[in-house]
Amino acid sequence: MLFKSPFIRPAGSFLLFMLLPCFLMAQKIELSLDGDWQFRKVGDIEWLPATVPGTVHTDLLANGKIDDPYYRTNEDSLQWIDKADWEYQLEFELDEDFLNHDYLYLNCEGLDTYADVFVNDLYLIKANNMFRQWGLRMNRLLKPGTNTIRVYFHSPTIKGLIALHSNGYGYPAGNDQSEKGGLQEKKVSVFTRKAPYHYGWDWGPRLVTSGIWKPITLSAWNQASIANYFVETKKIKSNTALVDVGLEIKAYETGIYEIAIKIPDQPEASFTKTIELGIGVNNFRFKTEIKDPKLWWTNGLGEPYLYDIQYFLKKKDTVLDSAQHYFGIRTIEVVRDKDSIGQSFYFKLNGVPVFMKGANYIPNDVFVTRVSNADYEKVIGSAQQANMNMLRVWGGGIYEYDTFYELCDKYGIMVWQDFMFACSMYPGDDDFLKNIKAEAAEQVRRLKKYPCIALWCGNNEIDVAWAQYEENKGWGWKQQYDSLQRAEIWHAYDTVFHHILPQVVKENDNEKFYWPSSPMADYGELASYNTQKGDIHYWGVWHGEHRFEAFDEYIGRFMSEYGFQSFPEFSTVKKYTLPEDWDIESTVMAAHQRSGIGNLRIQQYMEWYLPVPEDFEGKLYMGQVLQAEAIKRAIEAHRGAMPHNMGTLYWQLNDCWPVASWSGMDYYKRWKAMHYFVKKAYQPILVRVYEKDGEITFQGVSDLLIDKAIELRYSLFNFEGKEILSKSEMVNLPANTSSILQSVPFTAILDGQLRKDVFLKIELVEKGTILADNYYFFTPGKDWSLPKTTIDIQVDKQQITLTSDQFAAYVFVDTQGKGHLSDNYFHLMPGEKKVIQFEGNAMGKELEKLIKVMSLGDF
Repeated sequence: MLFKSPFIRPAGSFLLFMLLPCFLMAQKIELSLDGDWQFRKVGDIEWLPATVPGTVHTDLLANGKIDDPYYRTNEDSLQWIDKADWEYQLEFELDEDFLNHDYLYLNCEGLDTYADVFVNDLYLIKANNMFRQWGLRMNRLLKPGTNTIRVYFHSPTIKGLIALHSNGYGYPAGNDQSEKGGLQEKKVSVFTRKAPYHYGWDWGPRLVTSGIWKPITLSAWNQASIANYFVETKKIKSNTALVDVGLEIKAYETGIYEIAIKIPDQPEASFTKTIELGIGVNNFRFKTEIKDPKLWWTNGLGEPYLYDIQYFLKKKDTVLDSAQHYFGIRTIEVVRDKDSIGQSFYFKLNGVPVFMKGANYIPNDVFVTRVSNADYEKVIGSAQQANMNMLRVWGGGIYEYDTFYELCDKYGIMVWQDFMFACSMYPGDDDFLKNIKAEAAEQVRRLKKYPCIALWCGNNEIDVAWAQYEENKGWGWKQQYDSLQRAEIWHAYDTVFHHILPQVVKENDNEKFYWPSSPMADYGELASYNTQKGDIHYWGVWHGEHRFEAFDEYIGRFMSEYGFQSFPEFSTVKKYTLPEDWDIESTVMAAHQRSGIGNLRIQQYMEWYLPVPEDFEGKLYMGQVLQAEAIKRAIEAHRGAMPHNMGTLYWQLNDCWPVASWSGMDYYKRWKAMHYFVKKAYQPILVRVYEKDGEITFQGVSDLLIDKAIELRYSLFNFEGKEILSKSEMVNLPANTSSILQSVPFTAILDGQLRKDVFLKIELVEKGTILADNYYFFTPGKDWSLPKTTIDIQVDKQQITLTSDQFAAYVFVDTQGKGHLSDNYFHLMPGEKKVIQFEGNAMGKELEKLIKVMSLGDF
């Protein structure tokens, strides 16, 4: 017996009127087929309950058929799932009123990935791309009463193996964890248009999903329907903005129609037009003028103002369809001007050069269907709170849900959008290329309406990995192929990234800049750590074993990747381990460390810079401090190189499962030490200190668009907190750039003190208000002469006040994974009252019982 959907009722029922309050006015009806389905492994007799949208893994988990894939080493026992075929089914009811519409359409917004769709036992759709919508006109294929839909999912692994065999030779895909999947060296991910990270990465598990991952709807309309829409800013003048309003309308019946555009904030910009529609797809652009426009600005520069716009498609006073969204008035340029050392690479927003401060973003879960709107709010909200103005949607994940882009619009966060290609070469057969072209066109048309979209990028790291123009460079990929195979592989790359994708962007979103690969210097020019063009992925720190000081040296025009790993905090580790696993090198901890050099690098750098704790919890803490200091050093160097360098995006913002990784926020959205450090390093005004040529240099960086006259204060302290030296001077802080505020001979500041015994505290002050502050230490933390400290904690409701009798470094206020703190991992001066706020359910005595404090002096 098929499961009957509770979401579908006859068109005259009370529920339908509740779902469609405008039914009497608008004739278009959309019925959701989401909700409770059934599924089974092909060959099994029993059908089990399923949830759509969802995945096979989450449905098996919900039915108790598998254990939590993220717990301990359970991942290993679940590799059979992607080798099987699966099927889903649903029974739903329709009535004559619904079926009597002119046009009936079944739309599957996302099928993962090789799927055959049957309706009433008729084979109607053959899908082979997770990133495309699949649909079909359904007139005469549906009937009054009971209808059925069944979706058969073929094993993506078996399909990939067939494609690999047919291809004759494979493609490089180092992050495809084929060995974990029992496939040895057979890399099948490159043949399938699905999220590459599902096959594993150096921060993610191999859990290759199948399922209905986006909504399925049945639509019914008469005569015509709105298919797509956007608003594009053409020009901003002193008191007006000229915009194009774009519409894509599908018509079943030719004739004269009317389109009404309403902008509630701007009645004078609203209008109604008479249009003529032909059968099929009709595209229109209308011009309108916004008076005294409120512009969309990035986080920190101004309000990311959004206008409401509404569309009504009419015929003879009957509304056939309507749509609504928000748009921002802004212009975005990528400026690449030649100069004496290379070529600039920066973003200009509304005519203003903007330094990009942000991170690389990956999907929030391997099972993306269980990421809630609240989860997106936490992640994008955390980016906004950390003063970010850009996120790079990395090419090994997914084109994100609309919720992601809506939040970026809301919070003023620009998006560098990769197409979904990463760290692999790809086939070049006609079917594969046609599939890619359709995917790209659909995604560009979907996303162009969001003001946050700043740039389209072809892929992640493929150009530099293949290194076509340098025989002995790259990642060694070419050496495994003969000359004919190399030519074929490069031709496929050239076709996709130098022809298909730029043409798709030109045809569908011509106002945006297209960049073929990240990193890249220019067409035909490889990016290196010393490149002074394009963008750079600098991995000398970490992979190259460069010390943190190298961040000061290797600075290009736009730093789009760099990073350092850490472990998640102990409360997170407890969620996927047992006490017997609490050793960094245990089997379980190793399963949640996917970088083959991860633990080695953390240990190596910790020995260079910090005390190395013996205990497990201490190592987790110290690893986070180490990562935070690494990324702080990088950000300060990058911002200090402004305007030579105009962007810094560290790897990575978030995690897709609980793991040791480069993220600043773990899978449970808990901020690591790094995210707190990033929040401070990305403040609109930064003060940094560096040593060069026997001098201590104080540098200011400002994102503000006005100059400021401020006071520079700096004091020298010993580690007991005693002040040895204090200086103050008025300085000028220029707008939207970096500047040297003061340089002082090294000996004049130290005055005979040993480097390991003292540190500097620096402040930028305006009329008594501290605009920025920082600390500068002359030696690594492992060399500091830290006294034992007593930290007093007072809790008043959800306000926590900390004081110390001595200087305390990297104070970690641990609330056992509960809630969120406004600040953490801070330095605490003796006698200073540090007040932080707790956001969560606990307060007062209950909160006080949760709190445990740790600092560097404990080790």
